[in-house]
Amino acid sequence: MITIISGTNRGDNNTKKVALEYQRILLEKNVESAIYALDEIDGSRRTSDFIKAEEALLQAAEKFIIVMPEYNGSYPGILKLMIDNTDVKKTWWHKKVLLAGVSTGRAGNLRGMEHLTGSLLHMKMLVHPNRLPISIVDKLMDGKGRFTDINTLAAINTQLEEFLDF
Repeated sequence: MITIISGTNRGDNNTKKVALEYQRILLEKNVESAIYALDEIDGSRRTSDFIKAEEALLQAAEKFIIVMPEYNGSYPGILKLMIDNTDVKKTWWHKKVLLAGVSTGRAGNLRGMEHLTGSLLHMKMLVHPNRLPISIVDKLMDGKGRFTDINTLAAINTQLEEFLDF
């Protein structure tokens, strides 16, 4: 199973729209996935609901796709807090991960993906080298949260094809 993590707890966010697009594109490839959305699951505390979600969506996953916005030149603290609240060995060790950065600016969260890559490698994860920065995301999607930019869709498709073979 692939779990797609939407890495922010802010309401009505572009990150979740991008995560849902990744899920839609995977489904077109006949690959099922699940969404772990930090705006729906409280990652700040290790509660019984958190543990249930961790077991069902994180520990059960073979691979991860992490979609994360740029917050102050890095990735959101809530994503770090969620990772820190998990059982690291059971949840992350030796699993594969794909990263996508999201921003309304021009860098697509390049720095944040680099910062998170260091942490993921420390957790013995295998990080796919094709980390995709998605810049000006608010201009690339329609009102329904679907990508309309053919170059972005092509880049995501290439990234996913590589990841599925990874």
